[in-house]
Amino acid sequence: MHATKIFLKDWRNIPEINCRPDDAINIFLGQNAQGKTNILESINFVSLLRSRAGKESELIRWGETVAVLRIEYVRAGVSHNLAIEVSSERKRRILLDANSIRPRELIGKLNSVLFSPEDLFMFKSSPISRRKFLDAQIAQAMPIYFLELSKYNRLLELRNALLKKIRDGAARESEIELWDEQLAEYAAIVTEKRLKTVCKLNDLANSMQKSISAQKEELSIVYDLRGLNSSSDFLKMLRAQRFKDIQRGSTSIGPHLDDLKFFINGRELKLFGSQGQLRTAALALKLSELQFLKSETGEYPILLLDDVMSELDAERRELLLEFLSRERIQTLITATERAYFSPKSFGKFFLVEAGRLIE
Repeated sequence: MHATKIFLKDWRNIPEINCRPDDAINIFLGQNAQGKTNILESINFVSLLRSRAGKESELIRWGETVAVLRIEYVRAGVSHNLAIEVSSERKRRILLDANSIRPRELIGKLNSVLFSPEDLFMFKSSPISRRKFLDAQIAQAMPIYFLELSKYNRLLELRNALLKKIRDGAARESEIELWDEQLAEYAAIVTEKRLKTVCKLNDLANSMQKSISAQKEELSIVYDLRGLNSSSDFLKMLRAQRFKDIQRGSTSIGPHLDDLKFFINGRELKLFGSQGQLRTAALALKLSELQFLKSETGEYPILLLDDVMSELDAERRELLLEFLSRERIQTLITATERAYFSPKSFGKFFLVEAGRLIE
């Protein structure tokens, strides 16, 4: 899987660019706030319909009303043309090979893995960031998961609203049974797929960690379950917790509260990990994502490395670039310094200045 053409018009701070990336390594050089990250994020937006922009309208360049993104890519030897139009005046439009598709149909069409400096802090951040990381991988590998997770979140929202009504005397407690049955069903589906994915990621990440650390470190990933993974058992727990949930006005168990825990040589990473171990584990985790998606889809996703070369030492940078070159993984890298890449490193270089691209 690789992109052959990236066209952006009025996307964030980019007036217009037309980029033809190499199918291997592509390096976008430039100072901060020039638009390098926006190029990478446009591809990640296609993969997950998610952006660091608070509102989708913020994807549109200041003073304009429409932003356009077009990507031509090859998957399983077949070329595709994908276009997304974001407007401040009407609904977003998505076209795949000139046919209009719904947002949920886009997930899994063009897969990517984004590695940014924020990922180095994922181990110590809030559980929601780790759940989002896990859910993104599952959704790209199995697009139906996006619908299942959305259904669970909607049922959770409705149950919480009903809990508040029951607490305030505006509804009867018996009304919640139907919601509990449906919530338990989708909780089991979400939990089962997360557990299976974590099991695979655990093996892949540990292999990567040992390789990067010269066999000195083992990385393990544990899914911290705040419920049970069968619908019948989960339903029993919901019933047992119902009185407390009514008092709180929210659901106290379920995959919306689950977490991931990471361990290096048996010690929890967020509590005892050094900066070097955190960086190595983050790199191992991202490389395991690549392997996981390849194992599920048959092809590597596009790798997006946003300003992480400065966070890795020279040895890790070389190891990473050698791995990517050897595996022929299309990679888009942003950096502020040419010095991060040794003379033997090869790839296609672009200069980004004030939202404009120079090859």
